[in-house]
Amino acid sequence: MSSKYSRLAEALQEHGYDAFLAWSPITVGYLADLFENGHERFITFAVNSAGDHHLICPALTVNQAERMGIESLAGWRDGEDPIALFKALADRWDLSVGILAVDPEMPARHLLALQNLLPSALFKDGDAIISGLMRQKDATEIDAMTRAARIADDAWIAIQPYLTAGVTEASIAQKLSELMRAAGGKPTFTIIAAGPNGAEPHHNTDESVLKPGDMVILDFGCEVDHYQSDITRTICIGAPTDEAKTVYDIVYRAHLAGRDAIAVGKTGADADAAARKVIVDAGYGEFFNHRLGHGIGMNGHEAPNLAASNTEPLAVGDCFSIEPGIYLPGKFGVRIENIYTLTEDGAQSLNDLPSPVLDGV
Repeated sequence: MSSKYSRLAEALQEHGYDAFLAWSPITVGYLADLFENGHERFITFAVNSAGDHHLICPALTVNQAERMGIESLAGWRDGEDPIALFKALADRWDLSVGILAVDPEMPARHLLALQNLLPSALFKDGDAIISGLMRQKDATEIDAMTRAARIADDAWIAIQPYLTAGVTEASIAQKLSELMRAAGGKPTFTIIAAGPNGAEPHHNTDESVLKPGDMVILDFGCEVDHYQSDITRTICIGAPTDEAKTVYDIVYRAHLAGRDAIAVGKTGADADAAARKVIVDAGYGEFFNHRLGHGIGMNGHEAPNLAASNTEPLAVGDCFSIEPGIYLPGKFGVRIENIYTLTEDGAQSLNDLPSPVLDGV
């Protein structure tokens, strides 16, 4: 039995669940190496508390599934009823009055069909089950994330000569994607925010033209072997102002404070509080308007979050961003982000360390 199936079965037993129903390409891919999106069609990779597994999928997915080594499966053609296939599985596994953990990304129309099929069963959010497994990265997973982080680091170095007055946010984003792709990464996102746009943490990159004196936030990442990188750097076009240098220094110190607060047994709330205190004490607390960081792996955002709401202990193998920021409406923003993994010795960065001072190009 696959170690992932065994671990999932143990988690199901621990929570008193009878089965887990995976749906999203990433969840199914994590469990079975099948990164297939059913889109509007019904698909589920089911694992029960004994570790048995079964795939129900569209017929057009059967070949891929068999090639990935999935032996227990049932395919359905357009026009056929996939829920009838699930009924046969439910009868075989005795799920009619069971407790089923459901992939949090399963569309409501599919979940409602299953609930109508098994009205006496209890369907519960399976996020805690699957995220608990996925957050604990092994050496192979961390190696993939390290390679993705290296590609992002190299792209950051390579893009800097391109950051000049007169170029657009969109052209920088395109260039970054080209750099990451050429290095073997699959670009997943780029956010380029210049000048006042930097005060929008999730700015929609547009045709804004960089001007002398602009602060520029570059937030980007790529995928390697299905695992993600995510990095944010802030730089100035030309010589930075004293205010910009001061804000950058505050964010940099907050980043280090958050990193140093990470340890086995500490919580995401502890790290968030440590970083936030630096920014609050400097008088900019109202301008740090998001959590300190998010977990990352196959998903760009997953458990564990570094946030005031997360009081669960952190553990070895957790991977997460540390990305404090200060956003001044109408002026500029500063954010500094690295990806870290938790070891017995504390937080270890997968990225090169950020510059301790605000650089100008």
